[in-house]
Amino acid sequence: MPGLTDLLFYAFSGLALLFGFLCVANPWSRNPVTSAMFLVLTIVALAGLFILLHAFFLAAIQILVYAGAVMVLFLFVIMLLNLPEEERRRIRGVTVGLGALSVSVIAGILIRAVIAATPQAGGRPLVEGGTRELGQSLFTLYLLPFEVMSLLLLVGMVGVILLSKKDLK
Repeated sequence: MPGLTDLLFYAFSGLALLFGFLCVANPWSRNPVTSAMFLVLTIVALAGLFILLHAFFLAAIQILVYAGAVMVLFLFVIMLLNLPEEERRRIRGVTVGLGALSVSVIAGILIRAVIAATPQAGGRPLVEGGTRELGQSLFTLYLLPFEVMSLLLLVGMVGVILLSKKDLK
């Protein structure tokens, strides 16, 4: 029988997936502000997962930095650009193919990482919420995933800039 922690993990995980999906493909609203609000809810659900992993510092930073400062910046940019409700663009087959290829590669890397992962003895996390241990883990043990994530964020920012242009050629 699953314990309360397991139930909370499944609840936060499900909410994060649901809100993430609604952030990208909301069937009820095409307003970008609505998507930003679903992103806030996704961030809050992820903070709940960090708390369950005893990463209290990450949970606090998740709420303060991402749900607070970054979301204010996103809303400022949305209002500055005066984006109307989503305008549909023609989707080219090459674009869909490259997107599907990218998703397949990332999913393959993720599945390979999950299969290769070995559970720790006792199920205790390596990092117990301290900033020193977190920094050492990020810049030694998890340097490559950290840099890959920074590259993905950079690609996402460039994509947003390209998508926000009024007329693409």
